Amino acid sequence: MICTEILGKISDFDVHDRKVEKVAIDWEDASTKVQRKMTDAGREIGLRMDDTVLVRGMYEGDVIYADDELVIVVTTPPCDVIKVRVAEDHPMQVAKVAYEIGNRHAPLFYGDDLFSFVTPYNEPMLTMLEKIHGVTAEKAVMKLDFEKRISTTVHHHTH
Repeated sequence: MICTEILGKISDFDVHDRKVEKVAIDWEDASTKVQRKMTDAGREIGLRMDDTVLVRGMYEGDVIYADDELVIVVTTPPCDVIKVRVAEDHPMQVAKVAYEIGNRHAPLFYGDDLFSFVTPYNEPMLTMLEKIHGVTAEKAVMKLDFEKRISTTVHHHTH
């Protein structure tokens, strides 16, 4: 079975008489056009997505296949992240945090408020963020919410 596009959100589909299978798409694969995956029911699927996935990515709850009997929906598993918090008495550091994360081509997500952010974990990033005055950073495990993504694309570029 080949899936070629995002058809909408699972909340927009009537699934009462259909089997719903989930396919796990890690954050780093969310903008990858061609992939081979396995659903939670053991069904092998191929993804050959159109170019919109390069910019938009695939989000939790996206339907990538639907017929009269089956719906396949994307789920994004929890991953290691860095939760970043800028002290409210250091608001200028928000720009510094965004710049430093963006300079490393890492995706950036809004946190719970104007002073918090989330980015995928790597040790050098955590070390760098911990050194910024007025900023706390901690490793955590959580699902990335692509509806809260700040960066427009997910890059796989390194220096």
